[in-house]
Amino acid sequence: MNWKNWLKRWDMTTLKIKTSFLEMEWNPQTADQDAAWELYIELLTRITTQELINDDGDEQTALESIYEIFELTREIIKKYKRDCIEFTKIAIVILNQIIRPFTAKWHKISLLGFTQENKIEFRKELKDKQAILMVYTQMLGEMAGVEKINDLTLLEQ
Repeated sequence: MNWKNWLKRWDMTTLKIKTSFLEMEWNPQTADQDAAWELYIELLTRITTQELINDDGDEQTALESIYEIFELTREIIKKYKRDCIEFTKIAIVILNQIIRPFTAKWHKISLLGFTQENKIEFRKELKDKQAILMVYTQMLGEMAGVEKINDLTLLEQ
């Protein structure tokens, strides 16, 4: 399978990726699986995939938790080095295209202090990002070769 087909299967075709890259073979190795597992668990247990109920938590802590994904991802890549190239390819795209614009926008606002209006907007945007990050988390789960553990935490509606 190539990257284009793998991303298409996950409905992540809106990511901006060079055509030549999309034609490359998607072939995760053991180090990719291990790296994916480590980040999968981090994402699955953070606000990145867990609902922030309106009257619970606070925006600053949620923002910091999402920002920490940068350092966690960097540490995982450093740990597995070049052996986790498939993991690195998708991780860098998600960091730069999904997480960075969100954290950059809200970091500046957070320095001034969240107003009530900001809090409402932040939570709405967070919910939108969570949907994308849940798909990313599931992609990592597949790369890691594990069952969908996140199904254990879904609440019945």
